[in-house]
Amino acid sequence: MSSSNSPVLRPCRGAAEWPALVRIWRSAVEATHHFLSPKDVEFYESRMLSDYLPAVDLTVAEIDGTPAGFSGLAGNSLEMLFVTDAHRGRGVGSALLRRAVADHPDLHLDVNEQNPQAVGFYEHHGFVTSSRSATDADGRPFPILHMARSTP
Repeated sequence: MSSSNSPVLRPCRGAAEWPALVRIWRSAVEATHHFLSPKDVEFYESRMLSDYLPAVDLTVAEIDGTPAGFSGLAGNSLEMLFVTDAHRGRGVGSALLRRAVADHPDLHLDVNEQNPQAVGFYEHHGFVTSSRSATDADGRPFPILHMARSTP
């Protein structure tokens, strides 16, 4: 049995759970993605259910039975990792990242350059920037750092 501070990781329960993941995503984005306008946030949120969540293998982190964060992988690529603002800094993201690395030692990921907290989080976990793109995957003007583990 876990304490209230230990996240429990489990597979996503399917599309019925996606609205809860979108709420986690929105909480995380509003807390960390200050470079996005409200219109940008709406753009990405509108694509979560239709495009982004169906494209990845989702792992949910629960605290006391309530989803507090999630990650999404496509093969050895970490496509998303979000933690609700109320649980940031409590080990939820680290637990999700450790699981992803354990499953995929050659894990790589993309992170918004304008999100220094996330960049620092990944660097703390041994990731280094291998390259940079001036725009995101949707061609929008948000620079992306492509990161991989420095020592596999």
